[in-house]
Amino acid sequence: MTKKNDSGTLAGCLGIVILISLVIAIIKWTFLNILGILGIISVIAGFYFAINRNKYNLTLYWPVFSIVNGFLLALFWFSFKEPLNTLASLLLCSFVYFLITTIVMLIRKNVMWKRYSGITAASLVLSIIFLSISPQIETAKSEKTISNQETSKEDNEENKNNDSKAVPTATASVNNDEEKQKAQKEEQEKQEVEKVASEPKNKEASEKITAEQKAKQEAEKKQKEKAANLGLVAATVARVVDGDTFELTDGRKVRLIGVNTPESTTRHEEYGKEASNYTSSKLTGKQVWLQKDVSETDRYGRLLRIVWLQIPNDDMNESEIRSKMFNADLVINGYAEPSTYPPDVKYAEYFRKFAREAREKEVGLWAYGEYGTTKGDLDPRSTGSSSSSSSKNSNSSNQSGNKGSSNNNSSSGSSSSLSTSSSGGAEYFANCTELRKVYPNGVPADHPAYQSKMDRDKDNYACER
Repeated sequence: MTKKNDSGTLAGCLGIVILISLVIAIIKWTFLNILGILGIISVIAGFYFAINRNKYNLTLYWPVFSIVNGFLLALFWFSFKEPLNTLASLLLCSFVYFLITTIVMLIRKNVMWKRYSGITAASLVLSIIFLSISPQIETAKSEKTISNQETSKEDNEENKNNDSKAVPTATASVNNDEEKQKAQKEEQEKQEVEKVASEPKNKEASEKITAEQKAKQEAEKKQKEKAANLGLVAATVARVVDGDTFELTDGRKVRLIGVNTPESTTRHEEYGKEASNYTSSKLTGKQVWLQKDVSETDRYGRLLRIVWLQIPNDDMNESEIRSKMFNADLVINGYAEPSTYPPDVKYAEYFRKFAREAREKEVGLWAYGEYGTTKGDLDPRSTGSSSSSSSKNSNSSNQSGNKGSSNNNSSSGSSSSLSTSSSGGAEYFANCTELRKVYPNGVPADHPAYQSKMDRDKDNYACER
């Protein structure tokens, strides 16, 4: 009896183990094939609700949808064995199903077509997303397998070739080593010979380089000393405002002394744009040397300076002024008129001389007439009967000025430009410099000496300080 009981318990235990293993296998299989099982369940549920639709007050639409989609889901899963491809294919079929439904309802003028159109669009978007993802995963796997196969083939071929070449290369390597050693010895000997021969040449070359460097340093020192003696300061031009004004890289603005180019910013005068473009082509981005005369700045806070393109040996030499000073360059080439404002009169006579030469040649702005296109020292001094008196005064002042120094010439010549007209009481002055000698603070628009050309800012007040 005891033996029978023992055998019964063993059989029961084995049965329980077998059942547990079967349950585990079924659970594992269902978990791994969950999409296929869901498809089968969907088919069964569709048939059930189709048979009992009267009991649940249903139409055949949703049961048929459940049957079709469940069947397709199970079919796609067991064929692909991959969730992304399965869901993408199912969503495509759902898209077609809902699309047909939407079209039918739209034809029948059923209000439900709007709801189904939203479901159709959603299924289309989801199918596109899953389709874009799934092929990349598959292609990546296939590429990896192909590349691994290719690399394994190449490794096998290389191993075969190496085995076949191992025997002859072993014998040839000994000869190659001997030849390499001989070549290295020959190269070492050549290098030693070249070193011995090149030692004096290297010394000469190094001596030349050091001498050139010393010469450059000495030249730079001389230039700095020369610039300091002449009161020149190096600066770099950032941008040009107009023909006679520019801005430095540190933000300060500079107004050229003794010259006046036609306006090209707030108002436009003939040949102003050409003058501005010329200044821009000559100065923008370049280093220049700034020289102060007497005044530091004008009433607008701009630096009043002479601009040298190169450091002169003698800043009062006419040939160097012509070739190296940019203020003079503007006047010589007809881009500016001389415009003297005391006390900055150091180069006034040179500028007037250069302007007369340019006017005779009708260069630049002088091609528009004998008085140019803007205000300047060569503008007419008076009209009518007063012209004779002004010319006499200018001749006498020039004669007396020639006897004195060059600095006194500018002041004596400029003072002669004042003349008063007997008719109507009008007063005429060549420029603001001469007017300020009589009226230091300028004149208003109703004054007899007022001229519109002297009112630069057009505030009905000429030559104000």
